[in-house]
Amino acid sequence: MKILLIENHPHFSKAIIKEFLHTHDVVVAPSVAAAKLRTAECDFDLFMSDYDLDDGKGDEFVRYLRGTGCVKPIIAISSHAKGNTAIVNAGANAACPKMEFRKINTVITSLNQQ
Repeated sequence: MKILLIENHPHFSKAIIKEFLHTHDVVVAPSVAAAKLRTAECDFDLFMSDYDLDDGKGDEFVRYLRGTGCVKPIIAISSHAKGNTAIVNAGANAACPKMEFRKINTVITSLNQQ
């Protein structure tokens, strides 16, 4: 599965890819602008977005993506409930808080079965 991970903390990105997402093809975008560019270049199967990014908020990217007509699954991955709620309200399909990231593959599987 090709995943776009929108996350601006490189140590977190590397750790979760190594621990939980190593069987997937993961591309990291550290900002809203970078994520928008990546969506124009590549076709992803799944998107995961943090809320607090260097140049904006994750819900901004989700609204942008949904506005393009993209219906691919999106998972909110903020460490804060407020951020996950905002991303889900913007159009994400699910949330998996960072403190519960050990459950990410279960969330991915459940989205693929819908």
